[in-house]
Amino acid sequence: MSESKRELIMNAALALFVERGFDGTTVPMISEKAGVGAGTIYRYFENKEALVNSLYQKYVGEFLEGLQDGYPRTSDDIREQFRYIAKQTIRYSKSNLSALLFVDSHTNGHYLDEASRDAYMKMRKFLCEFIEKGQKNKVIRPLPADALIAIIDGAFIALYKCIMAGEIEETPELLAGVEEACWDAIRIH
Repeated sequence: MSESKRELIMNAALALFVERGFDGTTVPMISEKAGVGAGTIYRYFENKEALVNSLYQKYVGEFLEGLQDGYPRTSDDIREQFRYIAKQTIRYSKSNLSALLFVDSHTNGHYLDEASRDAYMKMRKFLCEFIEKGQKNKVIRPLPADALIAIIDGAFIALYKCIMAGEIEETPELLAGVEEACWDAIRIH
């Protein structure tokens, strides 16, 4: 039973942090949305910062695990590796869009602790290693890795916002086309 209350709290906090941001979300708002007393939140989390950091570490870790699981690390085919990263990003976006939006909007938060920053750096390192390998092989544009990651990240997040809003219909052809367009944006032509 206690695990389900913790999950209720985390799910409520996720929704509110995505909708209102960290500073616009209060513990009483979280407790109301979760259907638990504010004191219950403090049984699981020392404060709002501990809660946001738990969420951040959870979702960055899940996303990175999804990227790494089955990643063709030993392949020299940069295009194949990019296709895999895009496929896993799409898969994660479909089932965890709120988590991806949360991570995206909280990455530079002043309230993130060292463990959260370390989790982010592990994910960033994975993506930078991919970019740097592609640049070394003269397949990916010689721009800063963070700029290239932002191009890809921004495209997928904006796409899924449009899909969730009903502005664009998600089809396999659309996803394949967006993946190809993102590849075209970062590769050397």
